[in-house]
Amino acid sequence: MKKEYLFEDKHEFVEKLKDLLKKGVPVDRMQIYLPFPVEEVEEILGRPVSKLNFITLLGAITGTITGFGFTAYTVLSRPLITGGKPLISIPAFVIIAFELTILFGSITSFLGFLSLSRLPDIRRILNPMEFDNRFAIVIDDGEDDGKRDED
Repeated sequence: MKKEYLFEDKHEFVEKLKDLLKKGVPVDRMQIYLPFPVEEVEEILGRPVSKLNFITLLGAITGTITGFGFTAYTVLSRPLITGGKPLISIPAFVIIAFELTILFGSITSFLGFLSLSRLPDIRRILNPMEFDNRFAIVIDDGEDDGKRDED
């Protein structure tokens, strides 16, 4: 059986959430629905930090290395000596490395987002419960109320 707590006010919602956690309700049995993001909820529930930051960082580092490697390889394979300048000139390579850092970081960030959110899965996007513009806490007691989910 599920218990639903609906709130119009954000402060009442946050206080009830704190109260439920103090009473010992496990976080894994709670489902929280918000009409807009509330930072206090993440702090109260102690959710883990997303892996997306790390995935984006790896993509950006890969882009930087690729940018410097690509330009160095190009210059060394077809050397063009002009005016006594060195072949490997870091200031000239920074532009390409920067652009590939942004490109690879954004692409891996998008792919990481799709991977971590398990998109596209239409069953996870559409929610059968609708709470309009109210805050909701739904607690599953773990008891079977006679209904069976048939897939």
